[in-house]
Amino acid sequence: MAKPDNRADNVEHLQQSIQNTLENLNEAEDYLNEFSSEISDEERSQIEKKNERRKESIQGFQEEIKDEV
Repeated sequence: MAKPDNRADNVEHLQQSIQNTLENLNEAEDYLNEFSSEISDEERSQIEKKNERRKESIQGFQEEIKDEV
């Protein structure tokens, strides 16, 4: 039997997802700032691309929160 669809805490989960994604974004930026001279251009590029996807995810979460409210 399927669980009922309970959306009562969707906003809370979305806000937690935003917080987690922001923390990961900030940690990656700190890593780039601290170790920029020690990492390869490829690794730097991968981290920067991942951070762009994180920013897009945050925007998506914010849109979902607006829809839920």
